[in-house]
Amino acid sequence: MAEQAICTTDEVAVGDKKFFLVGKESVIVYHLEDGYYATQRYCSHTFAPLDGGKLVEGCQIQCPFHRARFDVRSGAVVQWANFPPGIQLLNALRDEKPLKTYPVKVRDGQIFIDIA
Repeated sequence: MAEQAICTTDEVAVGDKKFFLVGKESVIVYHLEDGYYATQRYCSHTFAPLDGGKLVEGCQIQCPFHRARFDVRSGAVVQWANFPPGIQLLNALRDEKPLKTYPVKVRDGQIFIDIA
């Protein structure tokens, strides 16, 4: 599948995020001060839905389950799961893994994502 229009720019306010199903991929679109970004929907730690998480420090999504943080611009792990105490035992089995990101383009008020 190639680039696909998924919504209009006014559907995702600055500082907000929104979940979309693009083909068979579950994707979250984030609208940061410097533009739009897209990542996989599920946390790479225990696969919690990140659309239930919160954006922190301007560009990081924090998982609602174990507080792992990812930079939505690159998918990079900023902080691996650290809550509740003892989660580090599970972390020994789950290596840090970045989020998959998707290229985003904006044209004529439409947001396009390439999931190829």
